[in-house]
Amino acid sequence: MTGPVELLPVPGLPEIGPGDRLGELIAAAAELRDGDVVVIAQKIVSKAEGRQRRLADVAPSPRARELAAGLDKDPRLVELILGETRAIVRDERVLIVETASGLVCANAGIDSSNVPGADEVLLLPADPDNSARRLRAEIAAASGCRVAVIVADSFGRPWRIGQTDVAIGCAGIDPLDDWRGRSDRDGRQLVATEIALADELAAAADLVRDKAAGVPVTVARGRSDLVTAADGPGAAALRRDRADDLFR
Repeated sequence: MTGPVELLPVPGLPEIGPGDRLGELIAAAAELRDGDVVVIAQKIVSKAEGRQRRLADVAPSPRARELAAGLDKDPRLVELILGETRAIVRDERVLIVETASGLVCANAGIDSSNVPGADEVLLLPADPDNSARRLRAEIAAASGCRVAVIVADSFGRPWRIGQTDVAIGCAGIDPLDDWRGRSDRDGRQLVATEIALADELAAAADLVRDKAAGVPVTVARGRSDLVTAADGPGAAALRRDRADDLFR
């Protein structure tokens, strides 16, 4: 299916705090329809899940102090990063890690932007796909609409300057459209093409969300064909197997 896609920012959400029923709040603020894709900024998901931390409460380990000295970082922040890390991928100039949930990103995705308090930071959701599944169920129960949910966060990219939003969690959508074995318009068989649909929708949604405007949710409308009855494999399906990763 091809055709126009509308990107509709959802204003009016309150400041989110631990324990808030985020899915219900989104359903009340957005005028949803069956087949919508709801793209939610990671930060409000983390806030609702109580993933905020105070650096003043963190006691850095010797390993955190050692890494922090070489990276010119706050050792308390590095300690939090290590606590979210399964493996360190790079610790030269920048700290790239594989998180406990399998994401490969800078600083385990821990960030202080749009977080009230000078000493506060936000961790990523512990299981972003589970977050997306829960939010999808909450939105469906509150709105009566069958939607897909994408939890999006800004990631840097190898070889490219700048950041773009990607899907770190999703539910109700197949994150990949596998064209391998199909033919292009000239009849040539495609052997490597897999379209990262969830990442494309996450990036598109960010076009109508000013990061300083306090509008953390976007509804993408026009691709109801992508919304599935089942929650699906989640954004975990987008992660490249370590054996196929040429850069680790």
